[in-house]
Amino acid sequence: MMKRLTILLTCMAVALSCFGQQMLGQRPNVKSPVINTDGTVTFNFFSPEAHQVSVTGDFDEIHWQTLPMEKQANGVWTVTTKPLAPELYSYSFSVDGQRIIDPANSYVNRDISTLSNIFIVSKARGDRGYLYQMNDVLHGSVSRVWYDSPSLGQQRRMTVYLPAAYDGKRRFPVMYLLHGHGGDETSWGDLGRAAQIMDNLIAEGKAEPMIVVMPNGNPTCNAAPGWWHEGMYTPDGNAFNERGAKASMEESFMDIVNYVDAHYKTIKKREARAVTGLSMGGGHTFGISRLYPDVFDYYGLQSAAARMGKDAEKLDAQMARLFASKPKLYWIAIGEEDFLYQMNKDLRQYLDRKGYPYEYYENDGGHLWRNWRIYLTLFAQKIFR
Repeated sequence: MMKRLTILLTCMAVALSCFGQQMLGQRPNVKSPVINTDGTVTFNFFSPEAHQVSVTGDFDEIHWQTLPMEKQANGVWTVTTKPLAPELYSYSFSVDGQRIIDPANSYVNRDISTLSNIFIVSKARGDRGYLYQMNDVLHGSVSRVWYDSPSLGQQRRMTVYLPAAYDGKRRFPVMYLLHGHGGDETSWGDLGRAAQIMDNLIAEGKAEPMIVVMPNGNPTCNAAPGWWHEGMYTPDGNAFNERGAKASMEESFMDIVNYVDAHYKTIKKREARAVTGLSMGGGHTFGISRLYPDVFDYYGLQSAAARMGKDAEKLDAQMARLFASKPKLYWIAIGEEDFLYQMNKDLRQYLDRKGYPYEYYENDGGHLWRNWRIYLTLFAQKIFR
């Protein structure tokens, strides 16, 4: 009996091994994308049966582009872009009307429920592509951390970046980095390349070593899809909103600050705390600045959903208290084609009328990760100096 069992287990092991080797041997028929020496990028897709194939990506600095691909005699569809500037790019294929990711490219990001391939173009040390890629520098550590939120009555998950210099002895300043609508605690790490940006800026001496905390900004969701007890639901940006929450993100935010100060070597002073966020996270930053004006010294509103509300008297009182505390930086950044541009213009006009000091950065493009990576890069160099 034992001999039969041993033979059976051996056969199963061999079969599984062969299956694994078989899967490893299934390589794509083509290489894609191919980054050429002149900065152009060639996409290839093998499908002899397809009738129409195209690639859609953020190859233009302002708009997404769709490029039709041409079928070669060997069944490979191909197209080459114009020379691309140093940057991280996202793309996908359309095959006879069906959107798919590139089977030859293993590098994929999730934005809410959409999967896209990515690649990086870099031409020189210090350009955007260089800042977004892994380079031969000292690397910080990234961990997913669960913390108790008494305000929300739940355990919640966040991402914490510790700089390479973190040794458990020296104390560091903290930047709280907030995502937008539909995002979660993985967004800034995956789509925003936060760890790579911080590693490279710190290595270049362009940013101070700092802890970066990237919480989940959805008070009705404990964590990213698939990482809490609700399981593998389809993310849509509005998950479980109908349940309501015991508190807002802004009202519960000190739970995060208190946890970080209790569990990490932080400098527990206002001048060593910054908060910044994109879109919804920019709106959260706007609210946090008004609720806790003595807790943070640096504020960064990126393409912010900065709704001033209808209670002008309350807003005036909060903003007066904030600027009376003299924060070191109140920074607003947005693209000129961003759909929230007018909202940010209204905020700037309000600040101008009141004579409140702020810094402003405007570039081209719209409401997209390309801009938010730029804004993080700029903001990180302004704080804790």
